[in-house]
Amino acid sequence: MTPENDPLPLLLKFLRFPTISTQAEHAEDLRQCAGWLSTLLQSIGLHSEVLPTAGQPVVLAHTPRDTAKRTVLIYGHYDVQPVDPIELWETPPFEPTLRNDRIYARGSTDNKGQILAHILGVRETIAHTGTTPVNVIFLIEGEEEIGSPSLDAFLREHRDDLACDVICISDNGMVSDFHPTLSYAMRGIAAMEVRVKGPSVDLHSGVYGGAVMNPATAAARLVASLHHDDGRVAISGFYDTVRPLADWERAASAASPISDADLLAQTGVTELFGEAGYSATERIGARPTAEVNGIGGGYQGEGTKTVLPASAFFKLTFRLVPRMEPEKILDLAEAHLRAHCPAGVTIEIERGHSGLPYFSDPMSADGQAAQRALERVFGLKPSLYREGGSIPILTTFKEVLGADALLPALASPDCAAHSPNENFPVRNFETGIMLNQALLEEFAKVPRGVHGYRGDVPNLDRASRTA
Repeated sequence: MTPENDPLPLLLKFLRFPTISTQAEHAEDLRQCAGWLSTLLQSIGLHSEVLPTAGQPVVLAHTPRDTAKRTVLIYGHYDVQPVDPIELWETPPFEPTLRNDRIYARGSTDNKGQILAHILGVRETIAHTGTTPVNVIFLIEGEEEIGSPSLDAFLREHRDDLACDVICISDNGMVSDFHPTLSYAMRGIAAMEVRVKGPSVDLHSGVYGGAVMNPATAAARLVASLHHDDGRVAISGFYDTVRPLADWERAASAASPISDADLLAQTGVTELFGEAGYSATERIGARPTAEVNGIGGGYQGEGTKTVLPASAFFKLTFRLVPRMEPEKILDLAEAHLRAHCPAGVTIEIERGHSGLPYFSDPMSADGQAAQRALERVFGLKPSLYREGGSIPILTTFKEVLGADALLPALASPDCAAHSPNENFPVRNFETGIMLNQALLEEFAKVPRGVHGYRGDVPNLDRASRTA
């Protein structure tokens, strides 16, 4: 193996592409990176091509199809987040730097380090055995960081090429440093923005204060109406479709290495808060929420300006668990806000993006195979984890391809994804290469045609399992 083909130099080269999908000036960088990836995949023995979409290209690669083998689709993305605020980076974001056994660069964890570990794991397997124990498909897109707008159509157009038994994705985080983690669920999301309108112009707060409803006060009252004092969401019907946590899920949460002290340290708050009756880790991944993401109105500058603002606003997102449907939740939220709107102001509601929650049974045959692989490589039983964030494309995978996605994590909790000084520990990268090999071996042991749900998962009924 030549030095430039060693794992670490390859990752550093991958990280030098400034593949910021949200900025049009980097379109050529994205195309060049896709071409580089495809060439790499061809060099390890896969058929690979760069395929166009309405946006950025998709890299699609596969091993020779053997009908006697199961097929594993590995998904990742080569695009990255913007680098702002650039002044907070200790080293340039696209000049990868190694310090303290970590690689610092934009995209190092999200998702270039993780997907390259899978690619090099397949390379190692082919180099040592001449083949792979399962058929492997790589689907690597360039628009994940902007919501994968072109991927739905791509999946439907290439449905036959992407037919698989199970999907493997490492675009998620470990519960604690270097602790094996299998994420089996992601919360969905529904967003809205509310504008509260009052007088036709800003008013003098001395002349009119006390005679006119203040839109900023009204916005605060509306926001306050969303929760009971114990943290439970106060919207009528909000919890109607939410199923209780299964006993095994509560046991998995209790066994998690994340402690309240860890969460306090990570967040910098003085005390944790949330829905009564649930641990902090259960609230993060397994319970729905209503969150205020922004609020404002009136004078924002230095000093005092005594006005009664003409309008105010707040932005909301709702994190959803299985069986909750984004549009129904937005309907309930809108009805609640209109019912609680104070007299003297009106509200305008604009709905934003949404995505369904996702659930994949970790005790299915493939789920147990993934757990065995994690334990083989890390030497510890993996934590089973419900992620608090959202990857809406997971439900599209399930709908179009009919396969479940499993998420073995490689990211460190302090990787600073989406933030300045994003980083990826070298040992996570090296371990990821070994994990890929173990995953493919364990997935190969599952009899063909055996995958998916056991049939006794209490969180979902049959009709909702694609959500």
